[in-house]
Amino acid sequence: MLCARPACGGGGGRLLLRRPGPVGRRGYWRTVGLTEGIISELDTDHHFVHRSTIPTMHFQDSLPRLPVPKLEDSVKRYLAAQKPLLDDDQYRNTERIAREFGKGVGRKLHRDLVEFDKKNKHTSYISDPWFDMYLCARDPVVLNFNPFISLNPDPKEAYNSQVVRATNLVVSSIKFLNSLKNEFLRPDIYYVNPKWSQSRVFKNFIRLLPTSVSWYGAYMVNAYPLDMSQYKCLFNSSRIPKLNKDELFTDEWGRHLLVMRNGHFYVFDVLDSIGNILHPSEIQAQLIYILQDADRLPEFSLCYLTTEDRNTWAAVRQQLLEAGNEDNLQKIDSAVFCLCLDNISPKNDTELSHCMLHGHGFNRWFDKSFSLIITSDGTAGVNFEHSWGDGVAVLRFVNEVYRNSTRHPAIVPHSSPPALSATRCERLEFKLNDSIQSAINAAHMKFKETNEKLSVRMFEFRKFGKEFLVKQKLSPDAVFQLACQITAYRQFGKIISSYEACSTAAFKHGRTETIRPTSILTKQCSRAFVEERSKHSVAELRNMIDECSKYHRRLQLEAALGKGFDRHLFALKHLSVSRGDPMPELFLDSAYQKLNHIILSTSTLHSPAVHLGGFGPVVPDGFGIGYNVFDTWVGCNTTGYLNRELQEFLRCLEYSLNDILDVLEGRPLV
Repeated sequence: MLCARPACGGGGGRLLLRRPGPVGRRGYWRTVGLTEGIISELDTDHHFVHRSTIPTMHFQDSLPRLPVPKLEDSVKRYLAAQKPLLDDDQYRNTERIAREFGKGVGRKLHRDLVEFDKKNKHTSYISDPWFDMYLCARDPVVLNFNPFISLNPDPKEAYNSQVVRATNLVVSSIKFLNSLKNEFLRPDIYYVNPKWSQSRVFKNFIRLLPTSVSWYGAYMVNAYPLDMSQYKCLFNSSRIPKLNKDELFTDEWGRHLLVMRNGHFYVFDVLDSIGNILHPSEIQAQLIYILQDADRLPEFSLCYLTTEDRNTWAAVRQQLLEAGNEDNLQKIDSAVFCLCLDNISPKNDTELSHCMLHGHGFNRWFDKSFSLIITSDGTAGVNFEHSWGDGVAVLRFVNEVYRNSTRHPAIVPHSSPPALSATRCERLEFKLNDSIQSAINAAHMKFKETNEKLSVRMFEFRKFGKEFLVKQKLSPDAVFQLACQITAYRQFGKIISSYEACSTAAFKHGRTETIRPTSILTKQCSRAFVEERSKHSVAELRNMIDECSKYHRRLQLEAALGKGFDRHLFALKHLSVSRGDPMPELFLDSAYQKLNHIILSTSTLHSPAVHLGGFGPVVPDGFGIGYNVFDTWVGCNTTGYLNRELQEFLRCLEYSLNDILDVLEGRPLV
């Protein structure tokens, strides 16, 4: 029996090494063994995306640990984030509560947290609480947690047919998996000076350093390795619904791919027992067979169950096990990943976002660590479950797979797959009793009702971008966040709670920290732009923008260095709850609840491989804003359940960006 791993991200152990060996026709996939350095006899790209000089997990043992902030600093930062959201009386009350927390129960909790952290040097203080936060959440994962990333088309148009694109992306994905397991995948390193990334001398020097000190060797040249512990759950992993708290399951030995078409499940091996990839033409043939075989929808699509709230899904899954479906569920959970071959072609980015974010529900298994989605016209994207990891690992995977599939395609258009004398595919058939069928129908209705309420809107502002803002000596991210604050003030007449995600992957088992874009400075600036337009000179408004930019940069740096307050306070609350202590007054304060009712949830990513990214709002009256400040323009993909409010927000956002441009170019506001 394969074992579940409730804390997949914990620990710093190495990944299983698989030994490549001879396989395939005419030596096409033949490689030599580990002891001979794994040099391909014909083409180094046949089994790996690349072969790094530095082993993948070389830095894990010596990564710096995520610092536990000083309690007094966290209280100070917490109050700074609260001040623009509260009136004077509310702030005085919250300040009193926070100060008392810092001197009383908070100090005891902090002391215990620091002591716990000292005893668990293999991980970070936030790792287990963050896993618990995700896994204990009972809301459906779709829309509430799972984000998506869509890929740019293959630059060669002929390669964008569904079968060709799917085959090439599957092969490149398995190459990535092989590279990861054999420690050939280049470690994630942030180079302050990019020249070191190309230095063979540096790489060979680092490789020879013991893992216990390797991070310090990179640090000597201003290079900063990042945590890669999450990569262990990228493949062969699923979130398993359980009553009250889900589990993360990983099977490193799984060799089969899960393919979904029209709500039907198929599996076939894409790796042999020693890690060699099935010939691409055979993968292509299996996919063609699946497209032909799954010509209609099933009467009851099991996939809708993964869109249910987690306790309901846990109960129905137990019914599935008792009905004799254990082997099939195990094949789904242990599959390398899920490939979804959709029977739709999105006409625009709005339809694409709906497709990648939730689809029609019947052709997704939202519990898989990630699903690779290919539409009828060859558009590709990834929808990923969020508990096991963050966007850093998924974005790296997307970048490598896109690059490899477009530069080294495994098959070419119009290539003829071999005739199948006997398919390798197994179509999974499930035993569904009346109770399970009723649960599927109920899940379908709830999923449809929720999706019909969700609005997705695209936004583009073409008058300036990163290049212009950098010349103005401003942070592009800060300017976009300021524009959102001005917009919210214009629309709602007040400052509202906002969130920007920041990775803490610079530390061992780091996850994310929160940047709070709302501040006294952005509140003053918003008032000036909305209510006091005639009271301030252009120079005064420009100075306000400068100050907001400087402050936002400081918040970004503090968050990236693990010096925010959100994760610290969350860990203290988690510790209190886990021990059964009375809930501290700080966490019962209405101001604390208001701060964490995130109206503007924002996140940004940039990659030459990515066309679009997005996620759902985190509260019913909020917006999910995936944005990017490109070189010459600004774009965002926004979601929300309040369609009119979302449209008004984007209208006001354009107004705010135009106002900022006027000030930066020396024009008074009118």
